[in-house]
Amino acid sequence: MATATTTVKKTKADQFAVIKTGGKQYRVAVGDTITIEKFKTESKKGDAVSFDEVLLVDDGATTNIGTPLLSGVVVTGEVVLVGRAPKVIVIKYKQKSRYMKKNGHRQPYIKVKINTIA
Repeated sequence: MATATTTVKKTKADQFAVIKTGGKQYRVAVGDTITIEKFKTESKKGDAVSFDEVLLVDDGATTNIGTPLLSGVVVTGEVVLVGRAPKVIVIKYKQKSRYMKKNGHRQPYIKVKINTIA
């Protein structure tokens, strides 16, 4: 019985990074689109965005892990969409005391397309 061997060539498309922004960590690769809830600056559609808090970079052959961050590595992207999430209704109610409060909240977010990992 013959066994088939397959070799996987790692390309630049296999490169990914782990960035930290908005209190969360995201695994990103070139071409990915991520949704960020808490972004530190106001941005408009088409603005360039750079993330300098990079925790890990993997290019397919080697993996660089920061302690806690990598120096000199920047992930850049472009703002695709600025919007707000659907409304979440918050109701506080206490029975038998005529107490009811109703409040709504829409969380702002931005969508960023990752262009480069350098």
